Amino acid sequence: MAEKREVVIIGTGPGGYVAAIRAAQHGKQVTVIEKEAVGGTCLNIGCIPSKALITAGHHFQQMKYGGDMGLYAENAYVNMQEVQSWKQGIVSRLTQGVKYLLKGNGVETIEGTAVFSSPNTIEVTQANGSIQSLMFEHCIIAAGSRPIELPGLPWGKRILSSTEALALNEIPEKIAIVGGGYIGVELGTAYAQLGSHVSLIEGTEALLPGFEKSMVSLVENKLNNLSSVDIYTNAKVEQAAEKPDSVTLQFQIGNETHELEADVAFITVGRKPNTDQLRLGKTGVLVDDRGFILVNERCAASQDGIFAVGDVCDGPALAHRASFQGKVAADNIGGYDVIDEQVIPSVVFSDPELASVGLSFDEAVKQGYQAVKTSFPFAANGRAMTFNDSEGFVQLVVDEEEGSILGAQIAGPSASELINELTLAVQSQLTIEDVSLVVHFHPSLGETIMEAAELAMGHPVHMLK
Repeated sequence: MAEKREVVIIGTGPGGYVAAIRAAQHGKQVTVIEKEAVGGTCLNIGCIPSKALITAGHHFQQMKYGGDMGLYAENAYVNMQEVQSWKQGIVSRLTQGVKYLLKGNGVETIEGTAVFSSPNTIEVTQANGSIQSLMFEHCIIAAGSRPIELPGLPWGKRILSSTEALALNEIPEKIAIVGGGYIGVELGTAYAQLGSHVSLIEGTEALLPGFEKSMVSLVENKLNNLSSVDIYTNAKVEQAAEKPDSVTLQFQIGNETHELEADVAFITVGRKPNTDQLRLGKTGVLVDDRGFILVNERCAASQDGIFAVGDVCDGPALAHRASFQGKVAADNIGGYDVIDEQVIPSVVFSDPELASVGLSFDEAVKQGYQAVKTSFPFAANGRAMTFNDSEGFVQLVVDEEEGSILGAQIAGPSASELINELTLAVQSQLTIEDVSLVVHFHPSLGETIMEAAELAMGHPVHMLK
């Protein structure tokens, strides 16, 4: 006999555990099912570990090249095993924190692999082989995704996904990275700063497809200035051959064939949803031809009572997007809420960092707005200068008629933090005057946002019109 549950959530990543806590706060009886580690990809093998390595690499660069500020560190070196231990300590504290929050909110946690057996029943296979059947009133699918494996480049000892790339205990001398999206660029930047020679191989004409060229060019220039980085664009990787101590990649650029030998190769061409592992055919839940679950603005799937959030849905695979969807799905169990994809920021922890929210200038024009854009440089910001990091800009896309902020793009120091203020501005439909009237602390990087708003209004203080 199936045991009855009110709300069952598959997966405890940033979409699943947030949905569980929110549903419990609404007074629902909630059960989460996790087959691997609480916290999902983000906390264990994604967002948090990658940002830890990026931070380590950045600090190492500062140690080696602090001469501009009169700071010199002799014999600076990296102990990668200690870096990994520090990184894992962060992961452990965060995952333990998630377990504590789930328990504190009265959420039941079941360890095992979940599959559907009917539109309202799930079977959970536990480690000992026993099967538990659960009949639910509502289900939220937050099963996440996994790295895409390319034909001709099967996973092996030296052909690695991002998961293994984040767990290396030694710094490879040479790394080839297939895929120049945000995962490839972040990993490449981190390992190049830690001491590896990195070759980035991207199939399109530039790194970071989807970001404005003016932003991407800053990242490419910074990478090109590192003698330890090579960038190949418009390149199609055809095959790879593993040897005991190396891997050789063969790729095509136009009519020319290139070969590249490295110690390891990271394959970072994207991720695929884990929906093929759920037996969704038993439910009537519709998926597209890539396996993504079709949902509406309420995160509801085609089958009544079933919702889906995070990487199992089409769209950017972002942890904060998954968390927001999780809240929306939980709020729609007995209530009503919708998600506005336009106000979900995108961030790349490159060097410099890139962040954007809302509409780009071209998108605003296409949608019929009388749009203008203004850009204020970090080179005119005192705090950026004291960081010795004043490259980049804050750009606002504004509806000239109404003065409302339609979108924003930031390339520069702490872009990942600064974008939050502009996300609030876009979401709340604030005007450039609203932002300009906010007193920003001096000296701070946030002043660039006020300055960009004043520039858009036509009376900048720290920049000539």
